[in-house]
Amino acid sequence: MNKVLTAGTLAAAAVLLAACGSGQVGGSGGDSVQNNKSLVLIPGQQAEPFYISMQCGAEAEAKKLGYTLTTSAPQKFDAALQTEKVNALGSNPPGALLIAPTDDTAMLAPIQQVANRGTKIVQVDTALKDSSVAVSSISSNNTEGGQLAAKTLADLVGGKSGSVLVLDTIAGTSTTEARAKGFTDELAKYPNLKSIGVQFTQNEPEQAAAKVTAALASTPDLIGIFATNLNTGEGAATGLRNAGKVGQVNLIGFDASPSEVDGLRKGEYQALIAQDPAMIGRQGVDQAAAALENKPVTKTMSAPLHSITKANMDANSQYFYKQSC
Repeated sequence: MNKVLTAGTLAAAAVLLAACGSGQVGGSGGDSVQNNKSLVLIPGQQAEPFYISMQCGAEAEAKKLGYTLTTSAPQKFDAALQTEKVNALGSNPPGALLIAPTDDTAMLAPIQQVANRGTKIVQVDTALKDSSVAVSSISSNNTEGGQLAAKTLADLVGGKSGSVLVLDTIAGTSTTEARAKGFTDELAKYPNLKSIGVQFTQNEPEQAAAKVTAALASTPDLIGIFATNLNTGEGAATGLRNAGKVGQVNLIGFDASPSEVDGLRKGEYQALIAQDPAMIGRQGVDQAAAALENKPVTKTMSAPLHSITKANMDANSQYFYKQSC
């Protein structure tokens, strides 16, 4: 027996079809995803060459795959400022969020709220302690990066003996914490080199410079410094310049920003451990697209690291970070 649809039934059916065609993803707590072709990148901070290089790689890959990518970066590497950026997505959650969490614990709640609205979460560079909220996490193997830094320092000093200072950023930053631990563990294999511990700089170059000044005064045999990121490296270089110790104390930096590369060329750094942030950005977009398209996703991925010295820097210029795309 044929049935005739009423006007109300037809209208309800039309609404249902429209919802299905919009790419809407179900979620709870606020608006849900309306456009699965929209990606948002929230890096650690603005105007930082590492994150700019990551953004360049992500933008190029998003365009290639037919996605739109918007970057929203906090002014400083700060959990409260990054939380504001994440919370701002509540009224219009993207298909996927690529984020470098600035605190491995504090950022879980705001990121989880976005995920609850149907957004796919991809961690790039840094990661939460509880990474279950993310469909994929891409970063350098930071423990290996720290180990590579220690090996590089040992090669540079040869058989000379001395003390070594490690400058970390902010407690709770997963990447730099792993670098510091990898470095310290590897350094223990060299009896001629003695760690004087890890000191935190709150990611402020001025604090890093002050820590170096204090270490030079208290540790006459200081032979090496490992700076776990750009800001600590720049601050350490300033501290060595102010003390007239450039070249006398081996400074190993992490990353390859324009200022660090210039410092390496001038002899202010003796080595840099370079990541490949553009690759991390590309892989982040690839994994986000795979998740949105119901394709296989890789839960954890690593990007390569490279030890760059003044002797080999020209041959490794492809790993220098960008200031603009």
